[in-house]
Amino acid sequence: MPDIQQAKILIMATDGFEQSELMVPQQKLSEAGAAVEVAAPKSRMNQAEIRGWDAKDWGKSVKVDKDIESVDPSSYDALVLPGGQINPDKLRVEQKAIEIIRAFYSSGKVIAAICHAPWLLVEAGVIKGRKCTSYHSIKTDVMNAGGEWRDETVVTDQGVITSRNPGDLDAFVKKIIEEVREGSHADRRQAAE
Repeated sequence: MPDIQQAKILIMATDGFEQSELMVPQQKLSEAGAAVEVAAPKSRMNQAEIRGWDAKDWGKSVKVDKDIESVDPSSYDALVLPGGQINPDKLRVEQKAIEIIRAFYSSGKVIAAICHAPWLLVEAGVIKGRKCTSYHSIKTDVMNAGGEWRDETVVTDQGVITSRNPGDLDAFVKKIIEEVREGSHADRRQAAE
């Protein structure tokens, strides 16, 4: 896998993403030298941006680079999934979003999900048997899907990175950079269903 300066990273989100959980990784990964693109469902492409959620109200908008229908997972080294309650709940009903997650998983590429975004890993069928964490309110969902939940800042299991909340962002981004440098996790034993 490339050094972070040669890496291409996809952030997949839609309206209602937790503002800091998209914007901090986007900024820090870009500053580290990675090429970062944001993909959203095609319905959002007409507006060319998606709107974040910041604490108790709508926040800033982020430019969308492409719709998820045109994403080729083989073109990227890592996938970042921001949380928030609204964003992953909307994305988990988008079949193409789930297919993208499964493609990253089955090819051994880095997948990083924070806060409520592990819901997407549950929906994609890739959390079973993996050590992970999430926002505490979805702990039971993750465990019911077979995830080995831990209350830790960042948990990594064969290139699947998870964190709990915006307070974990520094460790989350640091781990993404480390895992991209480490390379492929093609030896994952569990295939996405």
